[in-house]
Amino acid sequence: MPKSLLQDQQPSSINSKKKQVKNINAFVLIFCVIIISTILTYIVPAGEYDRVDKDGRTLVVPDSFHFTDSSPVGFFNIFTSIHTGMVQGAGIIFFVLMVGGAFGILKATGALDALILTITKKLGNRELLLIPVLMLFFAAGGTLMGMAEETIIYIAIITPLAIALGFDAIVGFAIVSLGANIGFMSAIMNPFNIGIAQSIAELPTFSGIGLRLILLATFYIAGVLFVYRYAKKVKANPELRYLGNFETNKKIVSTDTKLETRHKWVLAVFLLNFVVLIIGVLKFGWYITEIAGLFLLFGILIGFIGKLNPSKMADSFMDGAKEVIGGALIIGFAQAILVVVQDGKLMDSVLYYASSLLSHLTPALNAVGMFFVQLFLNFLVPSGSGQAALTMPIMAPLSDLVGVTRQTAVLAFQLGDGITNSIFPTAGVLVAGLAIAGIPFTKWFKWVLPFIFIEIIISIIFLLIAQAIQYGPF
Repeated sequence: MPKSLLQDQQPSSINSKKKQVKNINAFVLIFCVIIISTILTYIVPAGEYDRVDKDGRTLVVPDSFHFTDSSPVGFFNIFTSIHTGMVQGAGIIFFVLMVGGAFGILKATGALDALILTITKKLGNRELLLIPVLMLFFAAGGTLMGMAEETIIYIAIITPLAIALGFDAIVGFAIVSLGANIGFMSAIMNPFNIGIAQSIAELPTFSGIGLRLILLATFYIAGVLFVYRYAKKVKANPELRYLGNFETNKKIVSTDTKLETRHKWVLAVFLLNFVVLIIGVLKFGWYITEIAGLFLLFGILIGFIGKLNPSKMADSFMDGAKEVIGGALIIGFAQAILVVVQDGKLMDSVLYYASSLLSHLTPALNAVGMFFVQLFLNFLVPSGSGQAALTMPIMAPLSDLVGVTRQTAVLAFQLGDGITNSIFPTAGVLVAGLAIAGIPFTKWFKWVLPFIFIEIIISIIFLLIAQAIQYGPF
């Protein structure tokens, strides 16, 4: 085995630097979208739906849309929207910083370095098996507990592991991001999208699970094959690898590193953290505040087990937070787009025009039409729960009028909401993860676009099947 697990990185590193020149910085890209959204507030007529509070949730009154006075966003508000976006996205931003800090403590114990080396030795020439195994793990997390923000910590772990095994940063990121997103949009028991959407549509919670199980299996197989094919390509052609933030690492893991007893205890406690996380999310309804606190608690426990003194733990926490600060700031910039759209009263107008178009389609095409409406709206509302609260009060009664079952309307929502989380720059978790892995958004967009088309085709097929079998119970 070579002294460094990253063999001869210079050619791919130089190649990566040449290609990076052509990529647009994510902050520049998002700022351009903010400007475009601002211009649209002068063009698209403003409108609003009436809303009512029900069970602690604000719902849209379906037949209440009315045009209002124009509310164009001023020039200076382009810049103030970024601060407002930072404030509105503070929960996720600080979640990212705290989880990054906890990961910094874990990294300082040396347990991850030791684990990477041990896995590499044991896999031998079977490292490609890592792709289906890990993608299944993340798909399970996405479909059962709505894993999204939580994937950020895994990106920082799996990306260097993938590079150490001879793949690249894109493979590592895709294993985590696509795996979790496949599970998220299949939504077997995802409380953050299917749970809320079915509740609003007055369907039994988690009903229709059979078709969604088949959907999950289909997406999983397609995702594994897509990533596996690319991984084999870069494994056979190292000059094609893109190393992202890890391209300057001459050595990720020394061959002298051994998995000691304290490392095993650290990793065991780290895994226990996720067991507690799953229980907390499913049984007690935890969200990012509780999850961030849990990571901090277990980070401190891991630090003591790893024989770090309090000062070293604090320094390591800061180092970990520094590594994700770019991604945390991007979340605030992405949130600024939504601030502009909401201040300009464009959200409800877009929803009104989109829903009006559906009334002219056949029932089968209506289901597909709903899917594309949700697909587009996810650019404006990347939150699954937020999009469910916004659109399902309209889509559910609309489905009754156009001959589509409410369960099919929910399926259209979850598919439209989920697919674009892997490609839209307004998805804060996506851009934050890309920043951590060091993958430019434009490079990821080009790489993942073929798979997005595959997912869209699969989605249309399942929606046509759902309409044909009158997917229910109603």
